[in-house]
Amino acid sequence: MSSNYREAILAAAKSAAQAHGYNGLNFRDLAQTVGIKSASIYYHFPSKAALGAAVARRYWEDTAAALETLLTETQDPIRCLRQYPAIFRQSLEDDNRMCLCSFMAAEYDDLPDAVKTEVQAFTDINVVWLRKVLSAANVVSPEQSEPRARAIYAAVAGAQLMARSRSDIALFDALIESYRVAGPLPA
Repeated sequence: MSSNYREAILAAAKSAAQAHGYNGLNFRDLAQTVGIKSASIYYHFPSKAALGAAVARRYWEDTAAALETLLTETQDPIRCLRQYPAIFRQSLEDDNRMCLCSFMAAEYDDLPDAVKTEVQAFTDINVVWLRKVLSAANVVSPEQSEPRARAIYAAVAGAQLMARSRSDIALFDALIESYRVAGPLPA
């Protein structure tokens, strides 16, 4: 089996998890989507937990890379903070899907430990990046950067959840704008 199948499985698993969470990772359905036999998935991922951990890890790694690219290309920390919500908006643009790790975080009690670790890593990379950008922008004191970063992350993830529950991306945009006016995001 080639690494192309592994990548196709991860892509299908990402899409399924963004729509249905960890419980949406069904080997039979994923195999059908990829065009392989269910047993072939076990060649790359020996268990659902291994697949869940791999797809969550890939998701946070891709997000970390996107955040660093944003910072490198933009170089203006305030502009980076203004563009940060777009990362979450992309999931809504993709057939009203959720951030994979936000969805899995809602299932936290039912996740295998390996998946929990990767889901927590997603939150951590977001908070660390936000702290760095908030500090670079001199928006808050260094002591306040972590609480503010957590508030921004929670607000943006919450806006995504609200918008998804109503299939209304305009609601996401309105909430983000309200955060800029009166909330945690700088104007």
